[in-house]
Amino acid sequence: MSKPICLLIGMGPGISYSTAKLFGEKGFKVLMVARNAIKLKEYVQEFENIDIDTEGFSADASDFKNLNECLAGIKKAKGIPDVLVYNVSVYREASPSSLSADIAVEDFKANVGGALVAVQSFIDGMKERKRGVIFLTGGGQGLEPMHILSSLGIGKAAMRNLSFSLYKELKPFNIRVATITVNGMVEKNTSFDPDIIAEKYWQLYNTPVIDFKRELVIN
Repeated sequence: MSKPICLLIGMGPGISYSTAKLFGEKGFKVLMVARNAIKLKEYVQEFENIDIDTEGFSADASDFKNLNECLAGIKKAKGIPDVLVYNVSVYREASPSSLSADIAVEDFKANVGGALVAVQSFIDGMKERKRGVIFLTGGGQGLEPMHILSSLGIGKAAMRNLSFSLYKELKPFNIRVATITVNGMVEKNTSFDPDIIAEKYWQLYNTPVIDFKRELVIN
């Protein structure tokens, strides 16, 4: 029997690492997408050393053509993921008065646009089999922004809106969509410990459609 697949876009330390590790430990095959091919190889090796089945795929979430090609290859070779996690964001310190519109748009591509590309890549397949889980990582900046992180705030607010829209559209197809709004700085040994956050993803995955909520805020 083949393993369920968790596709995680935006592999790196923190939430992505902890989520990939946890789903792998729970029996998933974990497919990781990130820009840095060298780091991906290191993650694959590290997970293989603890018997987690994983593969890495290099792509830039802000380059839609590149991301589309990567995800098309994954779909052809591996099929439709059971769980899709999008955890990409650009951290940039700039107040609205100094934030270049061009830079804001570039950040938006990674913060939100890549998530839309990813969802659209697999949504038809999830509809056909009438199941699927999509997690879009949000943040407190989407609830109450700090002016110095204006670009990230724009992105997280839009991600929250996109996730809510997807929740409404896809619920009739038995596809569960949620944004996990992390309302604080991710840091070990705090309430925002990435391992704790990963457990929230796992709990949501195991929540039936009838009880599933469109947002989980972690304070």
